[in-house]
Amino acid sequence: MDRFNAMQAFARVVETGSFTKAAETLHMSKTSVSQLVQQLEARLRVKLLNRTTRKVNVTADGAAYYERVVKLLADMDDAETSLPSASASPRGRLRVDVPSPLARMILLPALPAFHARYPDIQLDMGVSDRPVDLIDEGVDCVVRGGELSELSMVARRVGDLQLGVYAAPSYLERVGSPSHPQELAGPDHYIVGFTWARTGKALPYAMQRDGESLKVRGRYVIAVDDGNAYLAAGLAGLGVLWLPDYMAKAHLAHGELVRLFDDWRLDPMPVYVAFPPHRHVSAKLRIFIDWVAELMAQHAPIIDRRNV
Repeated sequence: MDRFNAMQAFARVVETGSFTKAAETLHMSKTSVSQLVQQLEARLRVKLLNRTTRKVNVTADGAAYYERVVKLLADMDDAETSLPSASASPRGRLRVDVPSPLARMILLPALPAFHARYPDIQLDMGVSDRPVDLIDEGVDCVVRGGELSELSMVARRVGDLQLGVYAAPSYLERVGSPSHPQELAGPDHYIVGFTWARTGKALPYAMQRDGESLKVRGRYVIAVDDGNAYLAAGLAGLGVLWLPDYMAKAHLAHGELVRLFDDWRLDPMPVYVAFPPHRHVSAKLRIFIDWVAELMAQHAPIIDRRNV
């Protein structure tokens, strides 16, 4: 029995609650994972997991052993990555999930430079705005805009997205340009709705100017749950958009979007990198998080709210 592989298999079963999901994230067969855990239990002469046809639960002994195993695996990883050759060339596979516009417009264009610097790190990148269960899906980290609802996650704030209100010239030619945000809630205008996957709801947009504060919730002909589709709907003239400036910049320069309400302020949208609290932050994961933070510092630096 390979004790390292057995401990790794056991830890992943505990984290995912499933032999099948553990096997998928470890790129092993379910049979192999089950055999490793059985061999580990036989060696320790203790039952680590209670298995049923529907669920796997950790025993009291298993829970205590899991805490030691996680620390031991972390120490082993640190020992390997502390070597000069390992720290200079970290290797391995990372599963990450990022919002689709951020991937398309910021991360993927910068990825060749990342790969040139770290050629042995393999990224499996999920590109979506859907909520991701990091444990069940074996994802190492997610990049997300907005306040995090998963309070148990460990999160690092890496940027603040500046927001603006935009519309396509075709839309403004058809219905006219609004002079006040409250007009967007009236009968003459439409917004493009964005449904947040975490809540299933379209949230109102808060705006401020000279002590005046309001929240806009307009009518829409279409609501979407993907950032790229949201932008495409606005470019097609289907309604007014609330966009991060990085998404609007090129379209603004080419005359495909017009900025509205320049004298109104919107609170910036924070950007976080989040990962499970019990997941060891390996060298390759630290490198990826630092890389994302460097990119966001260029495109959407964190705002010092003491100066706002």
